[in-house]
Amino acid sequence: MSGRLPRAVTDDATASSARKNPLSLIQGLDGTTRATIVADIIAGATLAAVAIPESMGYTKIAGMPVITGIYTLALPVIVFALIGSSRHLVVGADSATAAIMFAALIGIAKPESPEYVGLAGVIALLAAGYLLVARVLRLGFLADFLSRTALVGFLTGVGLQVALTQVPSMLGIHASGSVVNQMGKVLTSLGHIVVPAAVLAVLAVAVILLFERVSKRIPATLVVVALSIIVAATLRLDQHGVAIVGSVKAGFPPIGLPHVTWGQVPGLAGIAASIFVVILAQSAATARSFAQKREEPLSENRDLVGLAVANLAAGVTGAFCVNGSPTKTAVVDAAGGRTQLAQLVMAVIAVVVLVAATTLLHFLPDATLAAVVFVIGIRLIDLGHLRELWRLRRDELALAAITALVVVLIGVEQGIALAVALSVLDFVRHAYRPRDTVMVPVAGSAGSLVPEAAHPGIETLPGGIAYRFDGTIFFANADRFRQRVLDLVAAAPHPVSWVVLDLSPVADIDYTAGQVLLTLLRDLRTRSVTIHLAHIEDVHDLLQRYGVFELVVAANVHHGVREAVAAATAPPAVRGSAVSPPG
Repeated sequence: MSGRLPRAVTDDATASSARKNPLSLIQGLDGTTRATIVADIIAGATLAAVAIPESMGYTKIAGMPVITGIYTLALPVIVFALIGSSRHLVVGADSATAAIMFAALIGIAKPESPEYVGLAGVIALLAAGYLLVARVLRLGFLADFLSRTALVGFLTGVGLQVALTQVPSMLGIHASGSVVNQMGKVLTSLGHIVVPAAVLAVLAVAVILLFERVSKRIPATLVVVALSIIVAATLRLDQHGVAIVGSVKAGFPPIGLPHVTWGQVPGLAGIAASIFVVILAQSAATARSFAQKREEPLSENRDLVGLAVANLAAGVTGAFCVNGSPTKTAVVDAAGGRTQLAQLVMAVIAVVVLVAATTLLHFLPDATLAAVVFVIGIRLIDLGHLRELWRLRRDELALAAITALVVVLIGVEQGIALAVALSVLDFVRHAYRPRDTVMVPVAGSAGSLVPEAAHPGIETLPGGIAYRFDGTIFFANADRFRQRVLDLVAAAPHPVSWVVLDLSPVADIDYTAGQVLLTLLRDLRTRSVTIHLAHIEDVHDLLQRYGVFELVVAANVHHGVREAVAAATAPPAVRGSAVSPPG
C-alpha cells in the first residue's frame, strides 16, 4: 500500500497542475504563462527572421531545392515542440548533417533532382529509425562517446569545407567536386569572375558580420536577403550574368513517402548512421546546456523520440534531415523565448511564407545565398575552443586538427567516422594509462600525506610505498598496474618491506584484472613485502570473490591511507599478525 502512495500523490499533483495550466502536459510548453506568451511570440518572430533565410542557405550545402529549407521549419518543428522534452531546443536544417548527406548522394543522383530529393527523404526516415531504436534501447548515453575535442575538430572541418565550397558561387564561377578541385577551378578562372555577383557576396558577408557586432538582435541575414532581392530585381542583375533562384513552388509541403527505387535504401543505411551520430551528439549537448542554464528538467530519451518524429516528418514532407541547432537555439534564447511556443510561432510564419510569399524569392541571387552559407561555415570554426586546447591540451588539439583535415581533404562521412574512432581511442588511452601517484609526507606536518606523481625512486617513507592507481583496473591496464607497482618497489632508494595499495579511485575490477592482482600480491610476498589495502569499500565483494583476502589478512585492510601507513610502520607487537611470506 505504501508503494502506491507516491504514484497517487504524483498523479494528483500532475492533474492539479494540468487543470491550472493544460499546456503543462506538453513538456516543451510547460512553464507557459501570460507573461511568457508575449515574449515567446516576439522571440518566435525573431527566430523566423533568422532561420528562414539561413535554412534556404543550408539547401546549397545539402544539394536540395531552396524551398525544402523552409519545409524543414514547418512540420518537423511543430512535432518536436509537441513531443520533445526541451523547452528551448530548435530543430531544423543543419550544416553538418547536410554536408554528410551531400557528400554521399552527389555520386548517386543529380542535386535538386526528384531522385535526389527522394533519396534525401529516405535518409531522414532511416535517421528517424535509428533515433527510435536508440530510445527503445535507452542509448542516449552514446552521445557522450563523441568527445568535445573530436566534435570541435569535426565541426571545424565542416565549417572550412562549407565556407570554401561557397567561394565559387560567390564569384559567379561554376565549380563542383572536392574542396581541392573547386579551389583549383577558382584559381584558374579568376578572369571569369562575375563582378556584380562578387560585389553582392562581399557586401552580404560584410553586412552580416557588421550587424552581428552591433547587435545580435538585428536579423542580419534577413536584411541582406531582402536588400539583395530588391537590388537584383531593380537592376535586373540576372541579365548581367548573376544567377538567381528563379521560380519557387508555392504551397504546403507535399506529404507522402519519398519516390525512390527501394533497392537503393540499404545503401543509404551507413549515411543515415553517420547523420544519427551527429544528431545524437549535437542535439543532446545543446539541450543539456540550455536546460542547465535555466535550471529546467530534461529527458534526453524523450528528446530522442521528438527528434525521431521530426525526422520522420521531414522525410514525408519533401525535406531532408533535421537536427538540434545550437545557433538557432541561442537566437531564440537571446530573444527572450522560454518555451517551445516560440518555435511554434516560427513554424506558423514559415507556413505563411510557403503559402503566400515564395514569389518574393524569385530574384534572390545565388551569390547572396552562397554568402549566407559562407558565414554559417565560418561560425562553425570554434576558435575559442581551439585556442583553449592549444593552451591546455595540445595533444587533444592535434586530434581535433587531424579530424578537421580529414573532413576537408577526404570527406565529411569519413570525418565523422574518424571523430567517433578518435573519441573512443582517447577514452581507451586515458583508461589504459590513468594517472598514478605515491603518497608522500608533507614537510613540517606530522602524519599528513599528499599525492605525488609516481616515478622511479619515489617512496612514502624509507622502506615503504603507498600507491594509488587513479582509474578502474580492467583487462587492458591490469598488467600495467602490476608492473608499475613492481618497478616502484625495485627502484626505491631503500629496501621495501611494505606496500599500501590505495583503491579509492577503483570502481571495478574485472576477472582478468582480479587474476593479475592476485599475481601481484604473490610477487610482493616472494619479495618479503607485506601488503596493506586501503579504501576498498567499492570493490570489497569483488576482492572477496577473487580470493584476495586469503593473501591479505583482515588486520592489513584499512579505511584510509594514513591508517594503513601507521599500521605498516608500527612495531610488530602493535601491528599484530600478518601473513608471512613463504619460506
